[in-house]
Amino acid sequence: MVKDCNIVWGNCLQTIRENVNPQSYKTWFEPIKPVGLDGQALTIQVPNKFFYEWLEEHYVGLLKKSVRNQLGDDGRLEYQILLRTDESQYKPANGRRESRNGNGSDQSEIKNPFVIPGIKKLKVDPQLNPKYTFEAYIEGDCNRLARSAGVAVARKPGGTAFNPLVIYGEVGLGKTHLAQAIGNQIISEQENKSVLYVSSEKFTNQIIQAIKNNAINDFVNFYQMVDVLIVDDIQFLANKVKTQEIFFHIFNQLHQSGRQLILTSDRPPKDLDGMQERLISRFKWGLTADLQAPDLETRMAILESKMVDEGLDVPSNVLEFISYNVQNNIRELEGVLISIIAQASLNRREIDIDLAREVIQKFVSQISKQVTVETIKELVAEYFDMPVEKLQSKTRKRSIVIARQLSMFLAKKLTNQSLKAIGAKFGGRDHSTVIYSCNAVQDLMDTDAIFKDTVQELEKKLSLSLATG
Repeated sequence: MVKDCNIVWGNCLQTIRENVNPQSYKTWFEPIKPVGLDGQALTIQVPNKFFYEWLEEHYVGLLKKSVRNQLGDDGRLEYQILLRTDESQYKPANGRRESRNGNGSDQSEIKNPFVIPGIKKLKVDPQLNPKYTFEAYIEGDCNRLARSAGVAVARKPGGTAFNPLVIYGEVGLGKTHLAQAIGNQIISEQENKSVLYVSSEKFTNQIIQAIKNNAINDFVNFYQMVDVLIVDDIQFLANKVKTQEIFFHIFNQLHQSGRQLILTSDRPPKDLDGMQERLISRFKWGLTADLQAPDLETRMAILESKMVDEGLDVPSNVLEFISYNVQNNIRELEGVLISIIAQASLNRREIDIDLAREVIQKFVSQISKQVTVETIKELVAEYFDMPVEKLQSKTRKRSIVIARQLSMFLAKKLTNQSLKAIGAKFGGRDHSTVIYSCNAVQDLMDTDAIFKDTVQELEKKLSLSLATG
């Protein structure tokens, strides 16, 4: 029986793998375990209720198709939701204490480490940047899972399976933005919720001051009052034994009270060296979602959004050029755009590809590579699936003539070579042939939208070769 359900589910996974991207497959299907097969009903085990709801909302059609492929038209799927055995350890408490510091004191009596000594402040300052919102956080394949989880948490903090929500990724991919967007959304929609954002560095410094002032209990009591705690760059708590010990107790109290924890890191919990195992274990209780480098379309959307927000006016071809050449860091991507605007304003220069290239050279060393006629010939030949030598031949076959003319057109547009030099690289043709070819390509672009798209696609590929060369 076990063998049969494993085989059936394994075959289902083959169909599923062909229809979803690798990240979605890893997140939503690898954790599933087949547990039974009764006639035409396949039973699978999922980690929690939210997992089940997500599958039903986003993948029910695909699941139905894959099961029926294996069990026939009457084949059906049944779910078994995994329950944790240690309810006292994992399940948040349902009740809420009227006095959240545990001793009957009013919130105003607990010292707030975010307040200047001597100045009373009854309400927790969330320490959030109001610019960090979901609206300003462009969604793409690179961040869809993390963003979707963030939206779910914002709607129901402490009430989803995503507690804690751990967001990790390389520098500059938007971890802080997403974490703070969750906090800002909660504040705007649920005024009764207290939200607090703190960097791990500030958290550590506060602990040091609390120890000096013999005020650790006040410090811990303050943090245990918060409904939503966001801790940025949790990896910097590594090897800080006392800080980890205090954070462990705060984490436990908040989690058991049904409060929401959101953590960011530059690596997944399992790779956090210098962190206590009991903390790493708790970080894994909820959802760990990674942020990847944005794809081209997402980078373009980010730049366009930034341009609108800042009231900037940048030609679309310059935005495209930036997107091709700055690929792995959103902060750097936006920095390049602002630097180009500043350079154009200060030096009274037109915003064009040349200016963009000069600015990007300071950010991305690979951009220094220049497009050559040989690069163009190789790319065009590859695109039209023909040997490079054909572009230099005397043949008048139409497909080869168009490829040759297009190569000349791109060489004239994208290199500093003279017409004579370009012609010489295409079988010793003269400058008049290059001029004729360029005019022929331009005429074809003006009358044939498909051909125009082909030319633009090749220009993009050449621009990308600058960054990856």
